[in-house]
Amino acid sequence: MHTAAGVEACLPIRSDMDLVWVRQHVRQAAARLGFGLVEQTKLVTAASELARNTLVHGGGGRMEATHVSGGGVPGLRLAFADEGPGIADLEQALSDGYTSGGGLGLGLSGARRLVHDFDIDSRPGAGTTVRVTCWVGRPPRPREEA
Repeated sequence: MHTAAGVEACLPIRSDMDLVWVRQHVRQAAARLGFGLVEQTKLVTAASELARNTLVHGGGGRMEATHVSGGGVPGLRLAFADEGPGIADLEQALSDGYTSGGGLGLGLSGARRLVHDFDIDSRPGAGTTVRVTCWVGRPPRPREEA
C-alpha cells in the first residue's frame, strides 16, 4: 500500500525559468529523501522532460511534488498537469523514438523508463496529467516492449 504524506510543493510551469526551479526542487527533494546521485539524476531528467512538455505542448501548468511511502520505503511522486489541447494519439506519443521536437529527445517513453511508476491521463481538448513516482533504493523496472 502506498501512502502520501501530503503535497510538499506546487510549482507553476509558465516559463523557461520555471523549468529551472522544477529541476532544482526535484533534485533537492530527492536528496532530502535519501536518493543516491544516479537516482536523483534519473528523476530530475524525467521531471525536466515532463515539465518541458507541460510548458511547450500544454501551454503551461504546474508540478506537484508529494512525499510518499510504500512498504516503509520513501518515495517522491511528481504530477505534471496542464489544461492544453491534450494528446490525440497516446500510443504514438509513448512509443520509442517519437518526438515532436524541442525537448531533450527522451519523449514520454524515455521519461517512463527513468521512473518506477508512470501514469498518464490525456484527452483531446481536456489537458494532460502525468504522474511519476520513484522509490529510494529501487532501480526502475525494465519495461516490456509492446
